[in-house]
Amino acid sequence: MKKLFLSVIFLLTLYSLNAQNPEEDLKAKNEIDLVISDLLDGAFQLKYERMLSKHFTANLGIGFKGENGIINLAGLDTDKIKTNGITYSGYKLVPEVRYYLNNSGQASMRGFYFGAYLKYSDYKSDLNGRYFTNSFEEYEIAFQADIKVTSIGLLVGYKLPVSKRWTVDFLIAGPGTGFYNFSIKNTKDLPDEFYEDLNQALENYHIFELLDGNFRFSASERKSNFNLLSLRYGISVGYSF
Repeated sequence: MKKLFLSVIFLLTLYSLNAQNPEEDLKAKNEIDLVISDLLDGAFQLKYERMLSKHFTANLGIGFKGENGIINLAGLDTDKIKTNGITYSGYKLVPEVRYYLNNSGQASMRGFYFGAYLKYSDYKSDLNGRYFTNSFEEYEIAFQADIKVTSIGLLVGYKLPVSKRWTVDFLIAGPGTGFYNFSIKNTKDLPDEFYEDLNQALENYHIFELLDGNFRFSASERKSNFNLLSLRYGISVGYSF
């Protein structure tokens, strides 16, 4: 993977030095992008980028996600808790600032860039299943979850021109930190012992290894906050005007 990554960077650099003619650069200050990599996960995201100066741009992405997608989370499956697969839907807002390393002598939203981003996501999810107590009583699980995530981080990428107006944007890496606000609401009555068994089930699934020690659910407090490392990447097709 490391050799492949370095090869891609090398090829993009050669293209930037040899294939792009400065005299043919389009002096466009606006661009609309469709994030085609998000389509694979059942999400639709459009981005608008505006040039602020020779090197700096501002970018705003708005995305919506349906329940269908290639990324699905397996449900819980223990002796006491059995649930269906976990799906989620919602929206996200992603403002960015970018600095393009162009040296063509004029403003251009093309070539290598780096910058910073803020991402806010609000997703809803349903979790349904069955719960079995130690005395073999059976309860129905019908949770509604609300997941709000605020992420901040840096980004680096390359925008490849394919014509005067069309580009392909490769967001190579976007490391950051995500602040999660997770709440659950049960529409069915459950005994208090369920929440201890739920925490144990999540621990067996190695979720706690990624989270801090405050991630716990109880009958009285069905909210939890935690932090996780995040990583953005993607491919977009853009049109300049």
